[in-house]
Amino acid sequence: MTPTGSQAASVCLDVGSTWTKAVLIHPDGGLAGFAEHPTTPSDVLAGMDAAVRAVTACGPPGCTAQPELFACSSAGGGLRLAVVGNDTIASTEAGHRVARSAGSHVVHVHSGPLEASDVRTLRSHRPGVVLLLGGADGSDPTVMLHNAGRLARARVRYPIVLAGNVEAQQDALALLRATGRTVVACDNVLPEPGRVVPGPARAAVAGVFARHVLGGRGPAAAPRFRRLVRVVTPEAVGRGAAELARITESGVLVVDVGCTTTDVHSAPVGGVGTGPVHRTVEGDLGVRSAAGGVLLEGQAEGIVDPVEADLLALTVERMATEVGYVPRDPGSAAEDRRIAALAAIIAVRRHLRGHDDAGRDVGLLVLSGGVFRQRDPDGLGAVIATVRADPVLAPLLAGVPVVVDADFAVAPAGLLAAHDRTAAAEALLRNHLLS
Repeated sequence: MTPTGSQAASVCLDVGSTWTKAVLIHPDGGLAGFAEHPTTPSDVLAGMDAAVRAVTACGPPGCTAQPELFACSSAGGGLRLAVVGNDTIASTEAGHRVARSAGSHVVHVHSGPLEASDVRTLRSHRPGVVLLLGGADGSDPTVMLHNAGRLARARVRYPIVLAGNVEAQQDALALLRATGRTVVACDNVLPEPGRVVPGPARAAVAGVFARHVLGGRGPAAAPRFRRLVRVVTPEAVGRGAAELARITESGVLVVDVGCTTTDVHSAPVGGVGTGPVHRTVEGDLGVRSAAGGVLLEGQAEGIVDPVEADLLALTVERMATEVGYVPRDPGSAAEDRRIAALAAIIAVRRHLRGHDDAGRDVGLLVLSGGVFRQRDPDGLGAVIATVRADPVLAPLLAGVPVVVDADFAVAPAGLLAAHDRTAAAEALLRNHLLS
């Protein structure tokens, strides 16, 4: 499957929360150049334009044809979730279970009636969504109705997922919508004392995340940005996973480790049209702002011991606070890869728990993300060995190839396929991932 020589080259852009990456791709699927530029949050188009200029300068001498431009974005990063409920312990557990695999992470929990100072504290944590709880079904709804009224009157504009006492839900909904709040109502997360049912609220939060992750919300950038970017990065990577499943005629797992999220995609045998591509997005796992979650969850999962957590703590703190952090020596690069390997393992474990069929017929595991562009075969080999040795994943990966997307091919291939450039997408994957 080879495209005709008359087709123009393509530039595929992936606008991340920290870095904007661009690749120049020949019609035959060959990579002609790679460039990256820090994402420019005040005007995301500035970083996009800089990356395009840099990568097109890498093109063949004398080539004057204007390349086609395809772009995807996850510039919004992970979704910050605030929880407002009745009881601190129950609300905290419910919030973390709802956030898991929905692209979000908990940044604040409030319990009890909201007062004006509490609303100011909530705003200071800059949530992207509020999960409003309110006790078990049939319990006293006074606190939930008070909090709904307080949020309705407050200067907050983020969406609210209402998942509390079902008997009082309509009254709370009316209070919130009366002042124009965006509300998604779903089943109670805490329908009975001691019982947590996160699924419906998690789906609602995932829906908010799908709109949030695109990013580029600056008023000056929005019109042109929205014209250029029609696909979110997780969708592009998922389409790339589906193309790999079609080409290899096997089930495929793709793990995309980013700065603020780690995404896992499982594509069934045959790829597009043969079944859904399952996707989970972990908003508390990443190699920069979400690196702290990797250590926390690694200890909870039993794959990071206290000694290693202490050794990595300073590096993780630097990752989380220094925007655009780049390792400057072999030791720092090794720590970077270690955090990435841990994020991948934890994310795949969660993905498999959430999708019973995701582990069937897996014939290929792909590790993708900017951290894996490090040109260190021994270091990348150590990452693969770490993933293979995980006691939970080892049975699944026995005899299964594990490859690293060091050339950054999966997301661009997904973008090409999404724009009816399937032949170029296949050639790109064959040339730069499967060869």
